Amino acid sequence: MENKMESSFDFFDENYINLDEHKIILVTGGAGFIGSNFIRYLTSKYPNFKVINFDKLTYAGNLNNLITIEDNVNYVFFKGDVTNPKDVKTAFEQFSPDYVVHFAAESHVDKSIINPDIFLQTNVLGTQILLNYSREHKVEKFVQISTDEVYGSISNDLNVNEDAHLKPNNPYSASKAAADLLLRVAYQTYGQRINIIRSCNNFGHYQFPEKLVPVIIHNALNNLEIPVFGDGNNIREWIHVEDHCRAIDVIMQKGKSGETYNVGTGNKWKNIDLVELILKKLNVSNNLISYVLDRQGHDIRYSVDCNKIRQELGWKPQIEFEEGLDQVIIWYTNHMDWIEEISSGKYMNYYDDIYKPRMMETE
Repeated sequence: MENKMESSFDFFDENYINLDEHKIILVTGGAGFIGSNFIRYLTSKYPNFKVINFDKLTYAGNLNNLITIEDNVNYVFFKGDVTNPKDVKTAFEQFSPDYVVHFAAESHVDKSIINPDIFLQTNVLGTQILLNYSREHKVEKFVQISTDEVYGSISNDLNVNEDAHLKPNNPYSASKAAADLLLRVAYQTYGQRINIIRSCNNFGHYQFPEKLVPVIIHNALNNLEIPVFGDGNNIREWIHVEDHCRAIDVIMQKGKSGETYNVGTGNKWKNIDLVELILKKLNVSNNLISYVLDRQGHDIRYSVDCNKIRQELGWKPQIEFEEGLDQVIIWYTNHMDWIEEISSGKYMNYYDDIYKPRMMETE
């Protein structure tokens, strides 16, 4: 890609940062949607931090997401698989990270229903391998990026706090719940410093176009049908990815070891209402909506209580939902080339085209 894509929001918040600190942050899954946003956040906000992007570059890993910082001296890409102990060992020995922020995961519910095995392999075994090496190398803190889906479907008018029972209803959420329990074991048995973050649905720039918001925008702009599961009345809570990044940062630095933190906004929308809102903003007819057979085990409603992070750590969302949605719509409209590269599969050549020649030059 020739154009360098920038975020439209200001990341900085001076309430809980020390710009003079020198820390090494290992970010797994850093070429994915939330991971790449978090890496850009870190490199913008903490010029003295060294950020290691550890990613296998599966179909959802896109180094084009990080084209704006690839020449930053404090950013390093390391191609590796969290399920491969050799890769993980090499990364820890080479970089000696102070913190591990673990995004790397298989994350699409529909794919987990079709092929659950890879979700268990990556999300459970991969997490345990990372915990093992984090303990061996005395990492200051291991932060697990989990999901509100581990709580299962939530009854109307209720919000679940961090002490709620885990009731996952699909292979993806079950694998994330299992990983969360491995972190509990790491804390209780081995005394490792850990935090678990369970966020509601994210939206924002660079989101892989299999997810709801980019699907709606892409299909609407291309006059394609927009699939909606069942009757469209399933309810999700939404947060802009940059607000999630701020939450991860404050939890990483100030979260009490062993604690889980929900991250939410209260912005709850029925899927069909969100689809219609985006179509209205794009001035596109609702006739593109196509109701499809509902997903197996489809949770009706997610809703988290995030008083803990607000009261204990002082975090709160800064981006109003519709303002953020407007910015995201503009971004996707102006970066259809990014989506087209994904649709064509061209983005998967980025590592071979850009990084391999550089590696050969240094050998």
